Amino acid sequence: MLTSLQNPLVKQIRKLHQAKGRKEQQLFLLEGTHLVEAACERDYPLTTVCYTSLWQERHQPMMEMLTSRTERCELVSPEVLEAIATTVHPDGVIATAPRITSVPHAIEGLGIALETLQDPGNLGTIIRTATATGVDGLWLSSDSVDLDHPKVLRASAGAWFGLNKTVSLNLATDISHFQQQGLQIVATVPHASLSYWQLDLTQPTLLVFGNEGAGLSPDLQALADHQVQIPLQRGVESLNVGISVALMLYEAQRQRQGI
Repeated sequence: MLTSLQNPLVKQIRKLHQAKGRKEQQLFLLEGTHLVEAACERDYPLTTVCYTSLWQERHQPMMEMLTSRTERCELVSPEVLEAIATTVHPDGVIATAPRITSVPHAIEGLGIALETLQDPGNLGTIIRTATATGVDGLWLSSDSVDLDHPKVLRASAGAWFGLNKTVSLNLATDISHFQQQGLQIVATVPHASLSYWQLDLTQPTLLVFGNEGAGLSPDLQALADHQVQIPLQRGVESLNVGISVALMLYEAQRQRQGI
């Protein structure tokens, strides 16, 4: 059992709390039974699994599976587990997994592009909603929060592993590429003349959303074929971006199901 907080593995995993450490090691953290299980269900490779004796007793079948498919499994003390976790009360297991570069993918029905998203909870919620509504893929600008930030993983509730997603080095170029392929580009802006339910979302579409505070940049607004708004009561400035994405995605689903 690992009991020392000075153990090299403990120090290595703690560095994954920060973006610099994830980039240097090309690894990220999975915290908790649900996320580790979700990774296994999708055959996502795991590098190291750390678990407590109590967790092992309660999850023996899962422990046996992890032992057979993971490079390194380590029994650790509760104190060590708390030290390597970013959560206050970890449930007994933490894993590290390799960052895998996404292969560019096509949009057959619906895609999402996110510009300069900063809040990991928002991104995790969007990933969860996009997975639930069958989105083909998500493009995230490179100046956004890390796709594999621990809070993004937790907010996605395991849906992270079920969505095609990539970091775009040039979001405007990628959007133009899809436009040339015949997709309609739809931007959400505060003062558009169309409400989001008035637009035909049954055709192949890329929905573009902006930063939590500043919204969508003028350059990306200009690229859009259509601009739509989500109507708000007077005195309300904006909606949370996660809510905005959910409204748009479920409206697209409603139209496509002919409801």
